[in-house]
Amino acid sequence: MTAGATPEERPTRGARRRAQTRARLLDAARALFARQGVDATAIAEITEHADVGFGSFYNHFASKEEIVEVVLSEALDAQGEIVDALTEQLEDPAEVVAVAHRHFVAQSREDPHLGWLLVRLDASHRVMTRALGSRARRDLERGIASGRFDVADAGVAFFDTAGALMLVMRGVLDGNLGPEADIHHAEGVLRVLGLTPEDAAEVAHRPLPEREATRS
Repeated sequence: MTAGATPEERPTRGARRRAQTRARLLDAARALFARQGVDATAIAEITEHADVGFGSFYNHFASKEEIVEVVLSEALDAQGEIVDALTEQLEDPAEVVAVAHRHFVAQSREDPHLGWLLVRLDASHRVMTRALGSRARRDLERGIASGRFDVADAGVAFFDTAGALMLVMRGVLDGNLGPEADIHHAEGVLRVLGLTPEDAAEVAHRPLPEREATRS
């Protein structure tokens, strides 16, 4: 029971069971999407992996597309909040972009399950142009407005950098890129955004903000 809740506010046994079933379905979908991608995963596989009846799926989600949206939103909301916390004290728009890109590349190495989830969701649902798109576009526009970035077309620059990020993450996951892939990727992104080679290298090599400092 929820401490301090009135009897009317406490979840019923049925509500707790529904919540547990929903969580199991999400855990199963997350694992399967990371392992084999969205298109290769059937609803029946999700329910079997979750050890629940096939019909139970539709008590919680209207379709496979809906559970994909939930898995995607949860994963990216959590990562977006981390990036926001890491960059909130930074004044240089170029450093904000570098830290964000370095974070996602580093996450692919440190948490391959999450990395594969994002890469394989991106294959079907364009991860970087959806839930993270608003943050990435915001940072890009701030850099352009401040004169830090010099690009011919903001939309093209967004897709250039987002697409490069997903490819570099995949390269890390496949074991094809070295331990400084995050730095080299960030340096390349900043050069695409108009920084000189020397400036891009300096910004990309700046120490990352401590993640512990982002915890309140």
